[in-house]
Amino acid sequence: MSTTLDQAFIKQFEREVHEAYQRQGSKLRNTVRTIGNVNGSSAIFQKVGKGTASTKSTHGMVPVMNLDHSNIEVVLQDYYAGDWVDRLDELKTNIDERQVIANAGANALGRKTDELIIGALATASANTVLDGNVGLTKDKILSAFETFGENDVPDDGQRFCIVGWKQWSELLEIEEFVNADYIGKDALPFATITQAKMFLGTIFIPHSGLPIDGNDIRSCFYYHRTAVGHAAASDVKTDITWHGDRAAHFVNNMMSQGAGLIDESGIVTIQCDETPD
Repeated sequence: MSTTLDQAFIKQFEREVHEAYQRQGSKLRNTVRTIGNVNGSSAIFQKVGKGTASTKSTHGMVPVMNLDHSNIEVVLQDYYAGDWVDRLDELKTNIDERQVIANAGANALGRKTDELIIGALATASANTVLDGNVGLTKDKILSAFETFGENDVPDDGQRFCIVGWKQWSELLEIEEFVNADYIGKDALPFATITQAKMFLGTIFIPHSGLPIDGNDIRSCFYYHRTAVGHAAASDVKTDITWHGDRAAHFVNNMMSQGAGLIDESGIVTIQCDETPD
């Protein structure tokens, strides 16, 4: 009977961790190119250059575009998040308390996933809105928008902009971002608890993990989905083992993932001042 109870506990815990990771672990994984079930220690993303159309003479050969092909390798790393669950404590608690532990492990791995993606975004240096003396303004957003147009980045609903919470508050002060006369009543940022909003064909998402330097300059990122690649050899897995000497289960959540820069022409770094008033 004891073994059966342990197996039920383990299977339910594994399911809860996986569901928590899928539900709220990572905010950015679905905003970039993703490869799953990678076999090996790295993954390869294909990068293809721009083609040029040409004319041909009657009965002549069709001209080839001579596309520039290159590969981007993303190295995978293993990450772990573990904790102890005392057997007697588990008997005294209800399912909500177990879910707290499951959510904590899943969220830790989810934050690591976002950290990997943000780290890849931060390696782009070709396009930067450099005015670090002010916060996030409409002019900065329009500058990034113009850069995308000049770089022929597709306007296909797959543009994203991740900003800090200070910048999100500054966005809420831009009339075009919050006024129903410009965006319609269904697109108001106050209408839902989900902190994501479409503006200028771009999905804006607030995030607490963006880099900030010693001068209180926060780096925000305006990017296209295809500019960054995320690879996973193993999504979140949970291993639970019983330790009699501790009278507790050790819950080990783990994953193997990596992220890398594919095309920096599809990324604009927007620097924003966060100096306290």
